[in-house]
Amino acid sequence: MIEILLASNNEGKIKEYEDLLKDYPVKLYLLKDLNIVSDPEENGNSYIENALIKARALKNKTNLYILADDSGVEFEALGSHFPGIHTHRYALENGGNELLNPKLAKEIGGSKATFYCALALITPNKEEYTFLGEVKGSVAKHVEGKNGFGYDPIFIIDGFKHPNAYYSEEIKNKNSHRAKAVMSLISFFKEKNIF
Repeated sequence: MIEILLASNNEGKIKEYEDLLKDYPVKLYLLKDLNIVSDPEENGNSYIENALIKARALKNKTNLYILADDSGVEFEALGSHFPGIHTHRYALENGGNELLNPKLAKEIGGSKATFYCALALITPNKEEYTFLGEVKGSVAKHVEGKNGFGYDPIFIIDGFKHPNAYYSEEIKNKNSHRAKAVMSLISFFKEKNIF
């Protein structure tokens, strides 16, 4: 059994990772499960840099595998790489996704968009590895669906008819930017004969 500390206290995030890794011998822990407090300033210039900042902040606090992620969405209609690494802050500054999503659907519905997820893994030997997943799609013209969180009610993955939030967690998790990054992580574990 591989024990992994997730650099997060987000219950929704750990559930998503548990679903993605359910076929493998992995036990995941949130920071609070191990009474670890960590809130480093994410001041990197890329998703990878921010994921590494979160992972490195835990390097001397555990001997477990450490997994940190950083993700964001980029809307073509709003300019180059925007909001990108500031995705979460952008939502907060605009009253949260409940207010922002309908506004974006109305103003830039139909725009191309890309979701990114970077993973940073630190092994018990303190080796560092990174993985990047991306999913291309577009902005819906209206909010739809009750599943998921964040921008899921307005992000339509290429090849799908409805936003992510319309679909079950199972379908969403198989096709998300995080799923793509986790697939790379699983391949890495297999290559290294970790499982």
